[in-house]
Amino acid sequence: MRHKPRTRSRIMAVDQGVDIVGDVHACYDEFMELLQLLGYERCHDGTHRHPAGRKLLSLGDITSRGPQSIKMLQFFVRHVAAGLAEMVDSNHGWKVARWLDGRPVMLAHGDEKVADEFQAFEREYGARRADQLKEQSRRLLFSSPSHMMVHYRDRLVLVAVHAGIRDEYIGKESPSIQSFCRYGDVAGTGADGRPIRRDWAAERVKAEPLIVWGHDPRPQPERKNGTLNIDQGCVFGGMLTAYRFPEDEIVSVPARENYSGLSDTPLTRYLAEFG
Repeated sequence: MRHKPRTRSRIMAVDQGVDIVGDVHACYDEFMELLQLLGYERCHDGTHRHPAGRKLLSLGDITSRGPQSIKMLQFFVRHVAAGLAEMVDSNHGWKVARWLDGRPVMLAHGDEKVADEFQAFEREYGARRADQLKEQSRRLLFSSPSHMMVHYRDRLVLVAVHAGIRDEYIGKESPSIQSFCRYGDVAGTGADGRPIRRDWAAERVKAEPLIVWGHDPRPQPERKNGTLNIDQGCVFGGMLTAYRFPEDEIVSVPARENYSGLSDTPLTRYLAEFG
């Protein structure tokens, strides 16, 4: 177990605008298509920049389940270091970070694909380059804040978080807050082994700031009590979604396929219960 890097700032100023992207889950091709649709341009240094100076903000879960986790890690390692993008902590990001740290974790639910990709990367590029990328990825994931307070013209306008947050948690950190932000409001495990999730958004009484979140896929972006879910299950054959601020616009691209290999997915279960 190595030194855990300091958490990056959980305050992000976006006076030129921000594009918040939902759960990518290694769907790199769709991510590139979405960036182009949002107006980002590839520059000579390999970064993608918006001509208006907009920033990118990821809700986490950039890896796992899908086909190109390493490309997603390389993208955010480069763009976070350049000050062009940010990312919050997430359940898959936390699991992969601990695996990269050498901790005894069981890779499942698509996280094992990350290990397979790193093995293939090492065979192609050698152990030294693979170890370097592993360390860069470990530091990126471990240093991601539990939630991001987004400021526009010196005012807190929204909070970006992976799985959810209570209003009284905003701006604070503790192990219980970090767990809530990664996993949501979990009330135990059902008989089928799946987590029982409370609808924390339905219980919210405030309308501001807007809370933008993912983790729990919905067929369409869902607004509820000053919250906005933008996980449309791209890796399960749904869509990859971005929320544009201050425009208050939703931009999505369809998945090219169901990469998960599952027929019983969070999207199909949601539709069976609520559709």
